[in-house]
Amino acid sequence: MGIYSLKVETRKGEKFDLCNLKGKVSLVVNTATGCGFTPQYEAIEKLYEKYHKKGFEVLDFPCDQFGHQAPGSNDEIHAFCTAKYKTKFDQFAKIEVNGENESKVFKILKEQQPNEEIVGVKNKMAMKAVAKISKTCKKKGDIVWNFTKFLVDKDGNAVKRYNPTFNPIDIEKDLVELLEK
Repeated sequence: MGIYSLKVETRKGEKFDLCNLKGKVSLVVNTATGCGFTPQYEAIEKLYEKYHKKGFEVLDFPCDQFGHQAPGSNDEIHAFCTAKYKTKFDQFAKIEVNGENESKVFKILKEQQPNEEIVGVKNKMAMKAVAKISKTCKKKGDIVWNFTKFLVDKDGNAVKRYNPTFNPIDIEKDLVELLEK
């Protein structure tokens, strides 16, 4: 069962049926506006601008579970992203990605892709440091920090998981392959 069978809350408090995305490829990201990885919005926006008309969507879920790095209301987060990074994709309502209140979207994504590859000594060291301070990462498959990214196919299934240190631009090859299927 993929995520396109679920409904999620928009930043304006409305329900959005993810089945509207069937036939599209999505990048699902838990984000934060005050995180060291926040500049990744720029690369994510570049991918969105380049591939949106070809069937690519970005599902941006702000998450305040890691170091209180997503303060503010849903609208304040949206205003920050559009002003600072010129994002054209919208954000959904703030969610939790781990624990008893975790989003069903992230529960499914974590079940489908429980592991993420970490390439390079610098990235491995960064993720070890982050894992030590992550208070909500309790079990295998849990999200360690903000900007964990999932590439989702046209049926709503996670086909790849990328850790927070992974540059979103490097997702392009995988994205193009899925768009062409």
